[in-house]
Order: sequence, then C-alpha cells, then structure tokens
Amino acid sequence: MSMTPPPGWYRDPSYPLVERWWDGTTWTDHRRQPETPRQPLIQTPPPGGSGRAKAVVLVTAAVVLVAAIVTGAVLLRHDDGGEEAAAQTTPAATSPTRSDGPSPSPSGPSPSAGDPSVVVDELDGITFPVLDGWAKPQYAADHDMVLTTPRTYDCPGDPGLCRHGRVEARTATATDETSPKALAEGDIEDAADSAYGHDLVGSRPFRGVTSHRLVKSGSVAVAGRAGYLVRWKVKTGVGPGGYVESLAFPSSVGSQSLVIVRFAFDAGADGPPLSDMDRITEGIRSVGDKDTGGGVGSSIGPSE
Repeated sequence: MSMTPPPGWYRDPSYPLVERWWDGTTWTDHRRQPETPRQPLIQTPPPGGSGRAKAVVLVTAAVVLVAAIVTGAVLLRHDDGGEEAAAQTTPAATSPTRSDGPSPSPSGPSPSAGDPSVVVDELDGITFPVLDGWAKPQYAADHDMVLTTPRTYDCPGDPGLCRHGRVEARTATATDETSPKALAEGDIEDAADSAYGHDLVGSRPFRGVTSHRLVKSGSVAVAGRAGYLVRWKVKTGVGPGGYVESLAFPSSVGSQSLVIVRFAFDAGADGPPLSDMDRITEGIRSVGDKDTGGGVGSSIGPSE
C-alpha cells in the first residue's frame, strides 16, 4: 500500500528542472527554482607528496567521478522518459482523480522552519515574526491562521471562545486581480465580517459589525515588494469592537500570485497594541532572506 507524501516542494513531474508545491493531495500552480547543490571539491596531491597520499586522493577522485556519471545517467533516463517515467516512480495520491503525486524526497526544510521566533509560510514563500505577546497557532480550526494571542476568553455574543488578536495569510487564487490596492480594498469587508460578524460555523460571537470607519490606507513595502493595506475600526453588536486590516502583496514564489494577510485586533485594554500590525508587516520576510523587510511608516499616509 502506497503512502501519500506530506505537503512540500518536490520535483515537478511535468518539468523536472523546477520544483512544484504538493499540498498533500494534488499539485498546485506554485513553482520555484530548486537550490543549486554544492559541488564536491577534488584536491590534487601536492608535489612531492607520499605515494600513499597520492593514492588516497586518486581513489577519492575516482569515487566522485563514478557517482557523477551514475547521477548523470539517471537524470538523462528521467528526461528521456518525460511524464511517463515520472509517473512510474511516484506514489499514488489519495485523490481518486489524480495519481501523479510527488517523489517521496522533498526539498529540505527552510532554515527558519525550526526557529521559534518566526512562523514559516512555505506556500507563499514568507515568514512572520512572533512578537512578544503572540504565539504560533495550535489546534486552530482555521488553517490560514499564522499568529494568535495565546489566551482565549468567552465571546461576548454567541457561546464560544475568542482571541484578542489573530493574523491569517492565504494566496488569492480565487481571483484574477493583479493589483494589491484593488485586492485589499475588495477584501476588507469580508475580513471584517470574518473576524467580527460570522465565524466558521455560522455563529455570531460579537453579534455582527454595526458600523466601520477607515483608519488607514496606503502603499507599503512587504518583503521587498510593493503592497497595499486598508485598515478599519469596527463597532460590534456586543463587546468593544476592534480593528481589521487587509494587506495585499505579490508572493515571492511560483507565479507570484497575490498574498492577502488579514489582521483582527480587539479594541480596548485587552487587545494587542495597534502598532503590532505595523511591526508584524515590517517583519515579514521572504523564506531564507533575513535582510528583505517591509517599509511601514513613511510610505503610508493615514486616511481619516
């Protein structure tokens, strides 16, 4: 019985020179160039060295040469076989309509994957900083959640548990929109309703949004790319209300589809500092890149 490989980056069976994202069930449209492996260094024996040293070096060189020839032959055979050869060496996916799953050896994890100070979003090729007062989500019903405040409380409306702060991220695949400004402006109402209107099971933990006010909007640099944000302050039927923000920017991987990040912060003394929205945005990085950050501040003009 074959086992389905976990989600990750694998060689694209239709074009093995690139890597493609396997979501655990089927292939997505996200592709990237694979990292170039380091080539082995073959040292020549120094002049006048002992015969034993020269022999060891020559044997090592021969082993490396044989390995390179075998690897080249495997790659040539794979290229000659095309999709048919790839299909023969890949396990079956769980989906009844697809059987072209990835090979069982994905790319190695990102250097940030085990870092407790960041959350890695491999699909969109970005990382989020875990600020003081925030945590990586555990047992979250929403798989798009990337950050939460650690404590829960009883929702003021319909029964349930709420959190004072939430951050979600997703790829905007259900739209052909290519403008971060248009995407953020079109998403903010849904973001407000998702946070303070209706939850995933249709309950109304805050009895809905009764009104909103634009707090801030404008261009912003996110992981070295031009993005756009829209921020509202909302009033709710019960409870203190809150702040919601939709942030849109191009992904750093694959076809560079737009990424939408949603922030929801409760208002009042128990909610996280509003400045954390800007600090999290500024701390977003491309995976493996510690130097490319956001530019929140001077590039944003408040719209009251």
